Amino acid sequence: MYRGMAVSFNSLNYPTHTFGYKNMHRSRYTRRTNPAIAIPPSSILVQTNETGNLINSMKSPGPNMASTSSDSSGSLLGQGNTVGIIGGVSIDSTLNFMKKLVNWSTKDGEDCVPFVLCSDPVLSKELLSHKRSSFHSFASKNELLQVDHTVLEHLRRQRFFLENSGARCIVMPCHVSHTWHDEVSRECSVPFLHMGECMARELKEAKLRPLEAGSPLRIGVLATDATLAAGFYQEKLQNEGFEVVQPDKATMEHAVLPAIEALNRRDMEGARNLLRIALQVLLVRAVNTVVLASDDMRELLPQDDPLLKKCVDPMDALARSTVKWARSAGKGT
Repeated sequence: MYRGMAVSFNSLNYPTHTFGYKNMHRSRYTRRTNPAIAIPPSSILVQTNETGNLINSMKSPGPNMASTSSDSSGSLLGQGNTVGIIGGVSIDSTLNFMKKLVNWSTKDGEDCVPFVLCSDPVLSKELLSHKRSSFHSFASKNELLQVDHTVLEHLRRQRFFLENSGARCIVMPCHVSHTWHDEVSRECSVPFLHMGECMARELKEAKLRPLEAGSPLRIGVLATDATLAAGFYQEKLQNEGFEVVQPDKATMEHAVLPAIEALNRRDMEGARNLLRIALQVLLVRAVNTVVLASDDMRELLPQDDPLLKKCVDPMDALARSTVKWARSAGKGT
């Protein structure tokens, strides 16, 4: 599914592309070797204009295609548990979330939850510009404010489009995008899940115990400069009663930021070693676990790395919470 989608995205010269998936019936196949790349029974690739209006579509082969013709509500998908997904900085991270969503929703043999995905290359570029502006200290305040306003308007347009497409819940699988979550979700007509809240709630429900007797529960947060500066992960964790530990100035200057620089110049080994140093600095401060809120950093470490096992991925929490919401909504509860 994802390979075909990526080809479709690259083959169309349109500003915004949306992929909708609606299960019309349960699959006749009881076994799927890789549900993340299986072609769904019904899929739609939709072109939208700059205002978020539907102007064209490309349907995948199959007898059960969801119609894009406008009905009384103008919705693309009419199921009450349809999830709307706003793409983030890169299509790779968005597809990574979709893989998690598919895996978590089908692991017990059930169908994948219905979804509509908006992936806007213009928005991706603006988010990347924000990350770079936050990383480089020479960016002026006016430049940052201008980027912020542009990103916010793009995110709002994506939200409006998803609401009009029939989404009954919206998620943003992007750390940087959550900088504007409060503004984007304001007056939204459907639930708008927050990745930080999902992650903090799961940690709370895990009933962790302090590593040191008499000390508070400490959770580390490691992310890019832009995500740490936004502060939403720290806020959501503190709201659940955790003490938040993040890299100090020295660790940021000598480990985290150099790791990002090494990653940008494709020095993977150097970036990996610096990331391990940053994680170890947090762990020696008696944190129970580290919220690793960066897809790029996370991919630096092999899956069997002992340090990675001490980290949690907010994307996993968002995927699980999304599936939980969809299952509940699907049952009408």
